[in-house]
Amino acid sequence: MTGDRQQNSGVRAITSRRRVLAAAALAPVLAAANPAPARALPTGMTGARHGKEGHGKRVKPVPTGLDDWADVAKALGRPGNMLRDTTYHTGFPRRDLHVVSDGVVVSPGLALGTHVAFVRYADGTTMLMGDVVVTERELQRVTDAWQAHGIEQTALHKHLLSQTPDIWWTHVHGHGHDAVALARGLRAGFDRTGTPPPAPPLPPAPVDLDTAGMEAALGTKGSIEDGLYKILFVRRETVADGHLILPPGLGSTSAFNFQPVGGGRAALSGDCAMLSDEVPYVLRALRRGGIKLVELHNHHLSENPRLFFTHFWAVGDGVELARALRPAVDATDVVPNV
Repeated sequence: MTGDRQQNSGVRAITSRRRVLAAAALAPVLAAANPAPARALPTGMTGARHGKEGHGKRVKPVPTGLDDWADVAKALGRPGNMLRDTTYHTGFPRRDLHVVSDGVVVSPGLALGTHVAFVRYADGTTMLMGDVVVTERELQRVTDAWQAHGIEQTALHKHLLSQTPDIWWTHVHGHGHDAVALARGLRAGFDRTGTPPPAPPLPPAPVDLDTAGMEAALGTKGSIEDGLYKILFVRRETVADGHLILPPGLGSTSAFNFQPVGGGRAALSGDCAMLSDEVPYVLRALRRGGIKLVELHNHHLSENPRLFFTHFWAVGDGVELARALRPAVDATDVVPNV
């Protein structure tokens, strides 16, 4: 425990010094079916969060492949993909919803993409983590279904301003020895929503944005996916949920999604992962860049170091939006997701 405190103190000292330097350097810019209950070990009720185990030896994730998750894919009703050889990821885009925010028709990939991830650990257990899009009418019944199957919710919030219809985003969490039971519990909630069946991905196509200029502004390359341009950063620190070490990027990502709206302009929806002492700098940087703040909240209950997330929104020239984001990136201890 003492070692963790010393390590966290060191991280805070380093990031605090970086804040001062970044603020000084950027001051001129800123001035301008009945599935069986998941026999989960919900970490909120076990030693993983509050007991002896949470203060003991941390457990690392182990490498897995797609074949290891075949039964999970079957329970979820769709295939997934591997991230960094440790994280099994599945997307559930809400293509059934017609959502408008700030006069923009929001594409599923911009802010309506449910994502869930499974990670296997050296002690034989599996952790489930995800971010799920639900309508306001779906929210209570999906919550009841998850609670009946041992799936926890760790956050409930908005990603968009003044959207119609009313949409909510809820983070889910599970931990247990039976990965398939966790998947069935998750599916029990999805079956109480209008989440559509899987569909083939859209063919690759260029986006009407100056991506080279945006990459120069943010100092890293992005990717084109489903007609969107995306840039990701991950926290530099090792992050743990209770005694479980999270794979890099899982639950600790700063994600910027750009949806072209014509003439090199984009709708920006994104979020930043921050330590507590980074929050004021990021919020000020975003507002000075003309970016609208949506939410400030947590995604986890027991992560270490403690992380905060802010969701934001803007519509404007793609390169100018990227330039406005750069001070917020520089105020956080992140690296490009490459």
